[in-house]
Amino acid sequence: MQTENIGPGRLETWTVAEVAAAVKADEIALIDVRTPAEYMFEQIQGALLAPMAFIVPERLPLGGDKPVVLYCGSSMRSEKVARQILTTGVTDRIAHMQGGFAAWKEAGQPYRGTDMASGAPVVAPAGKSG
Repeated sequence: MQTENIGPGRLETWTVAEVAAAVKADEIALIDVRTPAEYMFEQIQGALLAPMAFIVPERLPLGGDKPVVLYCGSSMRSEKVARQILTTGVTDRIAHMQGGFAAWKEAGQPYRGTDMASGAPVVAPAGKSG
């Protein structure tokens, strides 16, 4: 994990492996900052949706026992949102996942997707990325 102090808070950059372990152990609040359309098509199971354009730092689950970890498609938006949150004076740990959802899928981590033939949700098992 990489860290950087921003104001009174700390920005953490987590690897896919760190996020996957924390998701499995229910140790983080995972937030998807992509658009609703991106989220509906495929997402990490259990992630909350808070689109980048609508993030309100005061409404995030901050101050609890679990750190907040943000993700997007490539980590560009999630890092930007994390930095924006920290510039509002938030003192909590805010993290984002390096490489985003693309790296998650590339690493073979499980996610919920959409069966394009039926439109039904499907779980892509670990080891597959499609």
